[in-house]
Amino acid sequence: MCASEFAPLAKTGGLGDVTAALSAYLHRSGHDVRVLLPFYSSIKTDELNIYPVDFMQGVEVSLGAHSFRCDFYVTALPKDGTPVYLLHCPALYHRAGIYTGGADEHLRFIMLNRMVFEMCQRMGWAPDILHCNDWHTALVPLYQKAVYDWDTLFSRSRSLFSIHNIGYQGTVGTSAISELGLAGKESLLHQQDFASGQINFMRTGILYADVVATVSPTYAREIQTAEYGMGMEEILRARDSSTIGILNGVDYDDWSPQADSLIPRNYDIDDIEGKEVNKQVLMREMGLEYRPGVPLIGLVARLTGQKGLDLVAEVIPALLKRRDFSFVALGSGEGRYADFFSELQRRFPGRVCFYSGYNNKLAHMIEAGADMFLMPSAYEPCGLNQMYSLKYGTIPIVRKTGGLADSVQLFDPSSGTGTGIVFRDYNNEGLWWAIDAALTLYQDKDAWSTMMANAMAMDFSWDKQGAEYVRLYRAMLRSKN
Repeated sequence: MCASEFAPLAKTGGLGDVTAALSAYLHRSGHDVRVLLPFYSSIKTDELNIYPVDFMQGVEVSLGAHSFRCDFYVTALPKDGTPVYLLHCPALYHRAGIYTGGADEHLRFIMLNRMVFEMCQRMGWAPDILHCNDWHTALVPLYQKAVYDWDTLFSRSRSLFSIHNIGYQGTVGTSAISELGLAGKESLLHQQDFASGQINFMRTGILYADVVATVSPTYAREIQTAEYGMGMEEILRARDSSTIGILNGVDYDDWSPQADSLIPRNYDIDDIEGKEVNKQVLMREMGLEYRPGVPLIGLVARLTGQKGLDLVAEVIPALLKRRDFSFVALGSGEGRYADFFSELQRRFPGRVCFYSGYNNKLAHMIEAGADMFLMPSAYEPCGLNQMYSLKYGTIPIVRKTGGLADSVQLFDPSSGTGTGIVFRDYNNEGLWWAIDAALTLYQDKDAWSTMMANAMAMDFSWDKQGAEYVRLYRAMLRSKN
């Protein structure tokens, strides 16, 4: 399992959660999973027992004109014992953050791709599956076929390239060909990209991986269209028969109202009163006025356009004037969205609160204390918060896209089926309808209770979703033979 992020060691978003949770499931199930992650200087090592791998020290690597010395360390995660190998190369990874956007950013991840093979060679270990994630490790399939093809250690290895977000593709100029170790093999690269002066890491991964996976079935279909493919749609359509979508799972040890240690009062569907206690505590701590029977809408998100915040900025202020509800938001990102939420709080004191930044405890409290959770994303490869919300009985209001479409079903009051409020069109009218419908339905206590029970009964555990990956891995190995 090779990735740029792996929670809790290195995480900026869902990529780190998914790679860690899937690896933990595989390890727990008795599979031999070994994780490779850069040894970023930002990794907190206080609670880790980290050891140098004696026979994997002082590995000299040249990337074009650049020479580096690498060492490998190993640790086991305290929570589940998953083995993680840390690639120590201070010249590349001792930076303020995981990503830097610097001129040598491509070198940092070329090295990670190369070290997948150097690590296995020194261990004499032949993995069945090389599972790489997003553009940062997208060169692994090409390296297996074009650079390390001489080594029979990898002759039966199959490569799986997981796309977590196609919007981040990793591109470098063709002048980096020697740093990539592909001088003389230019014909192997995507020729249209190369002719335009670029090498696209993600396109290379899609082109050479044995199987391409995405983090939800709907997203696997969406990215084959011009609307969502971001330039990758043509090559993905060509690979349709070997592209699969598997919905991400949820770690219910961390995200369930019964076991959550970060919320004031635990609860479940048979003791739902505890949810109202959490709502009161949340609103009091956030400076909001608690009034029985008045719904609270929550939002936890990266403040980017992808999350539908342009629609929120148009719709929420007008709805706050028309309907009686409160609103709490938590997030960091683009300044224009932070400014909007700050201004919204100023305009509606006691009804709106915005926390700028990220606060894990507050994120849990919002899931437990809000009545509804807002995710009107323009696109959403999978999303996790809507699945957290379902388990907490916090009704998700989502747009029908990606993993949101796969995990939330529109509630039908006449049949009592469904788990949330789902709208289709990405426009102000669609979001207005969805929030207005949720606020109206909230007043029908019987229907709302039924929807909450449906939501809390959903199972997106990694025991279920992880088994899908094991089935995929085994199918890949059968197809090789």
